[in-house]
Amino acid sequence: MICRQVQRRNGRLTACAPKTPHSTRVIALDRTTIAALCVHRSRQQAEADAYGERYRDSGYVFTNHIGGPVAPGRLTHVFQKLIAEHDVPPIRLHDLRHGAATLALAAGVELTVVQEMLGHSSIVLTADTYTSVLPEVAHTAAEKTAAYLLRAAGVVPGTTRRRGRAPARRQRPAASRTRAGPVRRRPTTLRPEPAWPRTRARPAVRGRVDNTASAA
Repeated sequence: MICRQVQRRNGRLTACAPKTPHSTRVIALDRTTIAALCVHRSRQQAEADAYGERYRDSGYVFTNHIGGPVAPGRLTHVFQKLIAEHDVPPIRLHDLRHGAATLALAAGVELTVVQEMLGHSSIVLTADTYTSVLPEVAHTAAEKTAAYLLRAAGVVPGTTRRRGRAPARRQRPAASRTRAGPVRRRPTTLRPEPAWPRTRARPAVRGRVDNTASAA
């Protein structure tokens, strides 16, 4: 959270309000930066233990050797010294702010998000400052949009099937084949047995007596 700034007034470091009301803001940090800050906090705690009672915990993340805030002039001097030692092209400390915004835009971060990150009161100021980066970002966005449309155009809406491909037919079980061609087997069904005998009684012959009938 950025809510104060340190300035030197009358020979003393004084914490005062930011330059504009819009400068008071919250900045999101990535996991790599958070891990580096945790290591820095451990090293800072070790320095506090080494100085003992002389160490004054001011609550700032970056402090001097006794725990007080770092003067802006001192910070600039240390930064220029590091630039010379590591053979880096000459840049100002304030250029790191512009570098962070440029990398964010090149990574595809929206302009409004970069505006909030920098604390600009107007998005026009952000756009005017980084006009050299915006065409590259716009070109990348156009390529991503075109690639998405081309992928979407090759898919039938509501399905995962590509256009121009017929739907796969269901495979039927293979039938027994002969020389005359495929022959399908008909299901065999059992006929019900009749409730009466199939043989009928012989007709009576003239002149003869049916013993069965006479016995009845």
